[in-house]
Formats: sequence, C-alpha cells, structure tokens
Amino acid sequence: MSELPDTDFTQRFIFDERDVRGEWVSLDDSYAAVLARHEYPQPVQALLGELMAATALLVGAMKFDGLLILQARSAGPIPLLMVECSGDREIRGMARYEADQIPAGATLSQLMPDGHLTLTIDPVKGQRYQGTVDLDGANLSECFTNYFIQSQQLNTRFWLNAENGKARGLLLQQLPRDRQPDDEEREDSWQHVVALAKTLKPQEWAENNETLLHRLYHEDAVRLFDIQPLRFNCSCSRERSGNALVSLGEHDAKALVEECGGQVEIDCQFCNERYFFDASDVAQLFAGGGTDVASETRH
Repeated sequence: MSELPDTDFTQRFIFDERDVRGEWVSLDDSYAAVLARHEYPQPVQALLGELMAATALLVGAMKFDGLLILQARSAGPIPLLMVECSGDREIRGMARYEADQIPAGATLSQLMPDGHLTLTIDPVKGQRYQGTVDLDGANLSECFTNYFIQSQQLNTRFWLNAENGKARGLLLQQLPRDRQPDDEEREDSWQHVVALAKTLKPQEWAENNETLLHRLYHEDAVRLFDIQPLRFNCSCSRERSGNALVSLGEHDAKALVEECGGQVEIDCQFCNERYFFDASDVAQLFAGGGTDVASETRH
C-alpha cells in the first residue's frame, strides 16, 4: 500500500562560506497516511510525526541501500514509537500507547519516562549498525541533538515539529575543518547559523522551505540541492504473514488456528492491514503452495 510523493521530500543545503551543512524535511502525505490508519491521541501523533521527520532527515543525510530504523522505547504511557525508512525513501511508522494515560499537554519525560532511543542501519550489503542512548532531553529535538553530538563528535542540531497534519524538520551539522581553519571563526560561524534557526516560530514551519531558509539565511551564501521525494509505503504482505506462521512450525501453526476458532488473524501494526489464515491456508503453506490462494483479507 503506497501513496505517491507530493509534498513529501528532503532537501540538502550547504553554506558556501562556512563549514556547515543542513537538511530540511517536509512530510504531509506520508504523515497523513500513517495517522489515517490509527486513532492516535494528539500527543502520540506529535511525537510520531517528529520521529518520522528525524528519520527522514537522517536518510536524507546518508547514502545507503537498505533500511534505517528509529525506535524510542520507555516504561511509560508510550512504550514504543517506531519509524522505518528505506534507501528507496519509503517511510512508515507506528506507536503503542496506553489510551487512558495520555493527558493533553504531557511532556516527553511524562509520556516516555526512563526511555531510550535506538538507531539501526541495516544495509543490503555490509555490516548492520545499531546504537542506543537514553532519551536525554526535554523533547525529541534535544534527544537527537544529544545523540549525534555524543556519537559523531560534531556539532549537530535538530529542530522537529509535527502539528496540524504536517511534520517538519531541520538539521544543521558542522562539517570537518575546510573553509574556516580558525577555531574561533568556526565556533562563531556555528553559533551564528544556530542562533538564526532558533528564531523559527511555530507558525512558520508550514511555510515553503526555500522561502523559510531564505528568510533565515538571506545574508549567507546558501546552496540548495535538488529535493529528494519520500512516500509512505508499508512493506507488509500476505506472503510475509504466511512466513511468520511457517516459522512457528507446522504443529504449532495448526494448533494456533484451532485455538483461534478456525482462523488466525495477523495484523500489521504499521498500516492496520489484516491477513486471515484458516486450516486450509496453513496446510497449503506447509505443502509448499505459498499464499496465492487466500482467505478473505480486509483493512
């Protein structure tokens, strides 16, 4: 299930006279597609949108063929936020939450106490990378900023926003020494671009990104690269669900069908697609017939 890209993209930019690069992300259709499949409370919507924006920023800043996964876990009212984005720039996200424990206006520390953030990069070729840090910050923007300062030892700042059905993000990162060899000049330059980004007002996030970047940095030589589109797409399928049953073993899979009253339902937690398997479907799976002949499936 997928949505064609429209207003969903990342755009890289660099400062020609400073050792600083940036990345902008806009997510409208893909964020809306995720929200349309779940009835998330507003605080959950906002955090999930911010995590989607952060994931897209990271994919935009990297070049790889594979999957990037961000997970935020806690022992609180929101035990899990999860977003995946492929090297093909297909993104999906989901959340788990306790509906009766999500007060309006709750802070990140209240919603996800003792939380931690895990970044996984799973390339098609090469070694899998995974890093985990505490959710250390008043909001997700601060958490990601702290994560990358610790892991990359480069000045990095994230600004994330998700409201009114739109998710946005801005990433600034100081580059290795090149255009500005003097330490003091480099630090002043970094503080300059960060100070201007801090002037972003909530109502400005929905504006055109080029207009907004010009407003922030019109006195600088900023070079914009081509936009890179993103789209919502869920990689679930009946075949994958059938493979999950096969992994149980034939005896346990058949027993599960009986326990479920003659039909097993497997739900995709990302897009809410439901796949049904009865006894004949399971028999076909273990006979090597695959999942071509399906029981009823529905959203």
